[in-house]
Amino acid sequence: MKSLSPPPLPVARSLTRLGQAISLARRRRHLTQEDLAERIGASAHTVRRMEAGHPGTAMVHLARALQVFGELDKLNQLLDTPQDTIGLTLMDEKLPQRVRKSRKSPESGAF
Repeated sequence: MKSLSPPPLPVARSLTRLGQAISLARRRRHLTQEDLAERIGASAHTVRRMEAGHPGTAMVHLARALQVFGELDKLNQLLDTPQDTIGLTLMDEKLPQRVRKSRKSPESGAF
């Protein structure tokens, strides 16, 4: 198995915060790590690694945990493309200055 390089510090911090939030959500629901593991189809070791913010944890385990917590919709909102201001700005920079009609002949069948 390929070893992951250490993530940049801001990524590591975010993973740690996410792991802490998962742990808190689990404990608020009075679930043990073993209970959560069973419900997401993983091992208790995987849940411990996820709660510790381990960067190698599979996203499917996060998604299943969010589903158990009733928060799966949050995953869909992580990168809301209509609100992606950087992506939209980059796209707008590549828009043509003018749009012209094509010079295709009527007999070619093009409109």
